[in-house]
Amino acid sequence: MKKVGFISLGCPKNLVDSEVMMGRLKQEGYEITSDAAEADTLVVNTCGFIDAAKKESVDAILEAARLKSEGKCQRLVVAGCLVERYRDELRAEMPEVDAFIGTSQINDITTVADSRVNTRQLPVLPLGNQTATYLYDESTPRVLATPGHFAYVKIAEGCDRPCAFCFIPQMRGHFRSRRFGSVVAEAKRLAEQGVRELILVAQDSSRYGEDLGERDALAHLMRELCGLEGVEWVRVMYTYPTHISDAFLDVLAAEPKAVKYLDMPLQHASQNVLKLMKRGGNRESLERLIARVRGRVPGIAVRTTFITGFPGETERDFEELLAFVREVEFDRVGVFTYSDEEGTPAFDLPGKVDPKVARKRRDRLMRAQSRISLKRNRARVGEVVRVLFEGVSEETDLLWQGRTGAQAPEIDGCVLINDAPEGFEPEPGRFVNVEITEAQEYDLVGRIV
Repeated sequence: MKKVGFISLGCPKNLVDSEVMMGRLKQEGYEITSDAAEADTLVVNTCGFIDAAKKESVDAILEAARLKSEGKCQRLVVAGCLVERYRDELRAEMPEVDAFIGTSQINDITTVADSRVNTRQLPVLPLGNQTATYLYDESTPRVLATPGHFAYVKIAEGCDRPCAFCFIPQMRGHFRSRRFGSVVAEAKRLAEQGVRELILVAQDSSRYGEDLGERDALAHLMRELCGLEGVEWVRVMYTYPTHISDAFLDVLAAEPKAVKYLDMPLQHASQNVLKLMKRGGNRESLERLIARVRGRVPGIAVRTTFITGFPGETERDFEELLAFVREVEFDRVGVFTYSDEEGTPAFDLPGKVDPKVARKRRDRLMRAQSRISLKRNRARVGEVVRVLFEGVSEETDLLWQGRTGAQAPEIDGCVLINDAPEGFEPEPGRFVNVEITEAQEYDLVGRIV
């Protein structure tokens, strides 16, 4: 039995693609191994979003190539977004790679993993906004790479937004939703496998169902998933600010299993920069949006991301963004410095910001947010909260850890657990009540009660 090892980089959407490829290979009789040194075939599923991600992908390919030259590995496959973006360059510069497959060629993984196939001769199909059609469904096999108690469910693929800084439409194609019944059927199967938290992902989750002629489809989908036996939490990631409907917010407010959590990348607050980004809006409209969200869903945790150093961003623009963050007091904030990406509209904009200035602005914004986060966390000391127990802490084996509904895996903080009743059996995936006893900038500390 041939062993295949996977190195999956980038976002959860990319991870789902890796899980699908592993599922197809396993169905064909391959063994999936977590030890790259033991693999006969290595697959690197790449990210090509920004410079840092591209570098990480190239480094991973080179490391896999080293394993191929020095170890057991006989076949190296490179997949994903970097292939869509630089297919010709990669093929010319990396002869040690046996096959390249793009984001719409996921089903070809069983072909390129076959040692009898001359994979260098296989075409890497050009994507383009109109040619991408791939979309997995409920019949597609998957091997989960996440802990057994949560899973990502991709509800749509591609994006039609014109954001000036983003290359995703060229890498992933036009926006296309999965059928309602397909998502529900997959979610039901995952619940039967023991998954307790479903995390819905897409490039643009809030538009789910629009292309199918459905109105408020995300709200209807959430309500249906919340009714599934075995499911305890349903979380949505990657929503777009102009498409946060009242119907969706009402489901978050009314359904006990709908996590009171909104992941909504805003990118900036200055009207000048938002216009240059081709996103629209201004600080006042975003403040009204946040007020509407919080008014409609009491206690909701709001997470967002921003970009500093976008071409044309002045000191005044940044100060407006900083004031916005201090005023709104988000629960979670991520900040990235602008990455100048060829092929995007922003690449040709004048007024480039010195990278050092962009980094200083990012650091200032994160310092302001860390103070806000600490203040909000301190307000929770003494509360008893429902926590999804996850096992031994990633920081130290002297502690356990878990997550509240306000904490998405890997990107937000966690609850560090330092005490429990006598006889407590640490079983990942169960829900426990935790009294919060301490607060840190991003993590909470507590004891199981």
